[in-house]
Amino acid sequence: MPQKIVIAGLGYVGCVSAACFAHLGLEVVGVDPDQRKVDHVNQAAAPFYEPGLDELIREAVAAGRLRAATTVTGELADADVVLVCVGTPSERNGNIALSYLRRAAEEIGHELRRAGRTKAEPLIVAIRSTVFPGTCEEVVRPALSDVPAVVVSNPEFLREGAAVDDFLRPSLLVVGGDDLAAVKTVANLYASLPVEACLVSLRTAEMIKYACNCFHAVKVAFANEIGSLAEALGVSGAEVMHTLCQDRKLNLSAAYLRPGFAFGGSCLPKDLRALVYRAQRLDLTLPLLENTLPSNQRHLQRAIHRLLGLEGRIAIFGLAFKENTDDLRESPVVELIEQLLGKGRDLRIFDPHIRIDEIYGSNRSFILQSIPHISKFMCSSVAELAAGASHLVITQKVPAALEAEVRATALPVIDVSGTWKA
Repeated sequence: MPQKIVIAGLGYVGCVSAACFAHLGLEVVGVDPDQRKVDHVNQAAAPFYEPGLDELIREAVAAGRLRAATTVTGELADADVVLVCVGTPSERNGNIALSYLRRAAEEIGHELRRAGRTKAEPLIVAIRSTVFPGTCEEVVRPALSDVPAVVVSNPEFLREGAAVDDFLRPSLLVVGGDDLAAVKTVANLYASLPVEACLVSLRTAEMIKYACNCFHAVKVAFANEIGSLAEALGVSGAEVMHTLCQDRKLNLSAAYLRPGFAFGGSCLPKDLRALVYRAQRLDLTLPLLENTLPSNQRHLQRAIHRLLGLEGRIAIFGLAFKENTDDLRESPVVELIEQLLGKGRDLRIFDPHIRIDEIYGSNRSFILQSIPHISKFMCSSVAELAAGASHLVITQKVPAALEAEVRATALPVIDVSGTWKA
């Protein structure tokens, strides 16, 4: 278990992290070039207001577990971990500014070259700042390339106004890196907290932070757009959203939150179009909802572009808009097939629940209007589908009963559904 950690940066994230780690019993040194922040901490006071922070700092300083300094000089030789918590503000073009991170990494590297290490293990440099995937590899590692240091990513998930509680009762803990021992060492810093660490790759850890923040932003925007439309219709938006949140199987769950194929079917596209149309008639602009169908179409086009690069016959597993149905209405696979055929590609198609001569009604009308000659491309089995094919494209989850047959084809698989395990 690490004994001494250094926190580089005493802003909201760094100061809260320093106080909370000291509260957990670690020896903590907070480093920041701002003399005012350093003086506040050393005088047992928080440099800014955050509920509960003042008390933790007072307790930690009194116990001799927390102090602050303006530089890392003399602090790294016996430290186990440095947690970098410097700001990464926006530049004018929307990119993040990395000057503070670059400076912190360079100072750590300079100090390690100057003073060396009294410990045999390399110093673990954990980046808690929000950085774009690849930053640890491209910015931090080069600054530490010739010193005994290992870089990991440990993004923070702290909300201002609730940061102390978020730290001590975390909903998510992520540590990523290539050195498993270093990753586990950082995860062990949080061992006494009620959370299970997610150990991932370096870039995955960096990406998770952005995914979380963007998802939160989308949730706020979605609730606001639904609320605005509800208000225009004389409906209680609060009641709508409160009731929506009662569904924990589909709405507040992991359902649909998996990278895969474009959505389709008889409900989602139709209802989005209707809602956007009605909102426009009320002179309401709902950018998030208005752009959901275009986003879905763009995702479909990415898949089509990917498949257009394939040579030879392409075998497509799945025709319905999702698994375990024979509903072809607005199936994105139908448009995918249309475009591939239009570009002269040789295709064969198999769906375990579809026989073209057995479908009827609007289902039949849709597919025959889109691809009148679809029957000549359809296969009745996986073996027939694979015969003469160069690639197998999976567009929906393969039923367990057919997995062995699909694997037995030994064809290179392009999984656009996000459900196939190689």
